[in-house]
Amino acid sequence: MSPRLEDPAANSSLEDLVTRTLGVDASVELSELLPVLVRDVGEIDWRVNEVLASTYAQLTEAARYAVSTGGKRVRPLLMAATHRALGAETTVPIRSLAAAFQLIHTATLVHDDVIDHSETRRGQPSVLRAFGTPLAIVSGDYLFVRAFELAAEYPKSIILRCGESCADLAEGEVLQEASRFDLSSGREHYFRVVERKTAAIIAAALASVAEIAGAPATVVNGLHAYGKSVGIAFQIRDDLLDTYGDPDLLGKPLFTDLREGNPTLVSLEAYARLDPRHQGEFERLFQLRHKRPRHLLRLKELTDETETATVVARESEQWSERAIRALEPIPPGPYRRLLERLAHGAAERRF
Repeated sequence: MSPRLEDPAANSSLEDLVTRTLGVDASVELSELLPVLVRDVGEIDWRVNEVLASTYAQLTEAARYAVSTGGKRVRPLLMAATHRALGAETTVPIRSLAAAFQLIHTATLVHDDVIDHSETRRGQPSVLRAFGTPLAIVSGDYLFVRAFELAAEYPKSIILRCGESCADLAEGEVLQEASRFDLSSGREHYFRVVERKTAAIIAAALASVAEIAGAPATVVNGLHAYGKSVGIAFQIRDDLLDTYGDPDLLGKPLFTDLREGNPTLVSLEAYARLDPRHQGEFERLFQLRHKRPRHLLRLKELTDETETATVVARESEQWSERAIRALEPIPPGPYRRLLERLAHGAAERRF
C-alpha cells in the first residue's frame, strides 16, 4: 500500500528519516524546514509506490518489499532540497524524476545483494533471501523498467542523463568485479569504481533537477559537482563503517568488503601503511576466497595498527567540503544550508 500523506504513522516515519539523516543538532537548527521535507519525501514515496503495481501479485510484492528495505531515501531528500533551494514551492515538477532515481538506486541494491549473496538489507531479509534468486533478479529489472517509464515524462536530455548514470553503474560493477581480491588495483581504480557506482547517479539526479528548474549552466554544473562529491564522501564513509561501524545501527554485519575481497579505501590504506612483513600477511588473508571470522578479525587488527581510520575519515570530510564549495552558484538561504548540512552528514554519519 502506498504511504498516504495523511497517514500519521507514515509522516512520523518520514520525520524520523529526516532527523536521522541531518542529525539532531542540524534538525533543531533547520526545524522550520522539517514539515516541508516530510511532505516532499512523502509525495515522492507515494509516486514510487504508485507505479509498482504489476499484473502478477508476487512481482508487485517483491518490488514493494525492495523499496521498503532499500535505504534511507537520501536521494529524494537531496533532490527535493535542491529544487527548493532553486526557488520551487512544490515537488510536482520533479516528483516523477525523484521517484525514478530512487527506483534506479533500489534496483542496484537488489542486484548487488544477488551478486554478493547478501542475506540482509538494513536489518531485514534481503529480497534475495525473502523471494529467491530468480524473483530478486526479475524484480530488480522491473524496478529499472518502471524508473524509465517515469523518466519518460521528461525531455530527452533528462532521459539521456538517467541512461548514462545507469551505464555508469554497470561499468562500476564491472570495474569492481575486475579488482576483487586485488590490493594492487590502487586508489585510482577505487575512485573510478566509486564515481560510477555511487556518485554518478546523485550527480545526474541533481543536475537534472537544476535543468528542470531552468537554472543556468553554472548552477547545473555546480549541482553536478556537489552530487558527485557528496556521493564520494558518502561511499568513503560507508567503507569506513563496514569495518568500524555499529552493526545494530547499520542493520547489516560488518566486514562485508573484506569478506568479499572488495578493495576499499580502508583496505588499500591499511595495506599501504603496514610494514612489509605485515603487508604480506594482510594480502594473504585478503585474497582468501572463503574467510573465517578469525581471518576477518585479524585483518581488522592489522588495520588498527595503522592510522587508516583517521586518514579515511579525513578523506571523506575533504570530499564533503568540496561538495559545499560547489554550492557557491546556489542562492543563499535555508535550503542551501540544508544541502551543506547533508554534505557534512555524508561524512559524519554512523548508520
